[in-house]
Amino acid sequence: MSKSVSIGKLQVGIIVLTLATAVIHLMLGINFSDTLFVLNGLGYLGLLGALYLPLAFLAGWRNTIRWVLIGYTALTIVLFFFVNPDPFGSVPGLVTKAIEAALIALLWQEKSAG
Repeated sequence: MSKSVSIGKLQVGIIVLTLATAVIHLMLGINFSDTLFVLNGLGYLGLLGALYLPLAFLAGWRNTIRWVLIGYTALTIVLFFFVNPDPFGSVPGLVTKAIEAALIALLWQEKSAG
């Protein structure tokens, strides 16, 4: 299997959205000394790397990694509303959830195109 990954407009969108949510979570985690936010941001970065870095041993796993990233993102959205006492009062939180919903949509589109 090829270790290279084709990067087009769809993949650029996925990369930008994943980096955006990762950076937001990392910044919140560092600013508020919240380990879960830091781990969430690192999880996004790790899954993004696993999805697109040209590593031969990951080539056969890309579809599974995409599904894991979809599930990880969906879980992040659900937990935000479950854990946050006032989820609709958090504008940064809602913006991040919109980014994550768009990320799921692009990952789904990529899955369907592949």
